[in-house]
Amino acid sequence: MALRWTSSNPLVLHGRHFGRTVFALCNYPALLTAGILRLEELQDSPIEDYPADIRREHRVFMDLIDSYPGLLDRLTTGEEEDIIHVGELLGKGASGARGDDTKTLKSAVLEWLVPRGQVVIPPLSRNIKSDRGFNHEITGALLCPAGLDWSNVATKQSLKSGETAVRGDQWPMFLYAQYDYDPDDPWKGLLRSEILIFGFKHVFTSPSSVDREPKATRSGNAYLHGMKSVTKGSLAYIATQVRFSLSSSSVFSRTDTVTDSENFYHSILDLLEDPDENEEVVDLMTWWTRRIFPNSSSSQRSISENSALSKIRAKRAALQERANADST
Repeated sequence: MALRWTSSNPLVLHGRHFGRTVFALCNYPALLTAGILRLEELQDSPIEDYPADIRREHRVFMDLIDSYPGLLDRLTTGEEEDIIHVGELLGKGASGARGDDTKTLKSAVLEWLVPRGQVVIPPLSRNIKSDRGFNHEITGALLCPAGLDWSNVATKQSLKSGETAVRGDQWPMFLYAQYDYDPDDPWKGLLRSEILIFGFKHVFTSPSSVDREPKATRSGNAYLHGMKSVTKGSLAYIATQVRFSLSSSSVFSRTDTVTDSENFYHSILDLLEDPDENEEVVDLMTWWTRRIFPNSSSSQRSISENSALSKIRAKRAALQERANADST
């Protein structure tokens, strides 16, 4: 009975969604404890003075605080064991969701490897993963690091034997649209592949929505949590889950050096959160939201021609251009 109560605890439920959409791989008790202490420190020194990893951790902490009304008061007025308990409940939710998604994607991903009507040859087991990864022609091609040639016999053998170790920041071909990587334009098609779209819909809008028009069903995780746009965290999460489902590893672990899942997840987030890549990232996130949540206000950004707003924007752009010309 206690387990059932814990699983339906609001903090556990919040942890499930937060892990999927904001930050999946962290120690929540440690995150909360450090975050509370840092709030006191920030009264004397700005967050910009801290290293990049601490700034991200604090950003995640603040996102968590802002997403759960009353949580900050609960943490600041409680004892240390209360903070740890809250963190454990959130962590239980995040790890539980990750485990559920890992389990269902293990089987579901097999339906997305080849076009509908075709079969995977040789066939892959739904329950045993040892024949996946670089041990199979199809999953091997999808996991092959961009820039390497899977059709090269020596490359294929080196990847299969483990002689060529693949780090998490060596992104696989399946991240690219049409599984086509352009070394001269590495942003082209990145994180826009069909298998990622299938994975996202499977987790967030319901497994049955994969074959239908984008629509968040009432039973889907997105609908249940009021999710109306694709987040950077959710995109990194799905990429990590799909990558693991294609691999031959049987147990998802943050510390697994073979799949290097934590490094992979962080490397995707690093790119999506890089201010220098903002233009490409905004375009990418808009592309995703239009595909998954086409009816949400955040996906409808185009301005009607000849509208008052379009004329205001045009006038402002002309004034800005004139000012720039005068300054030079």
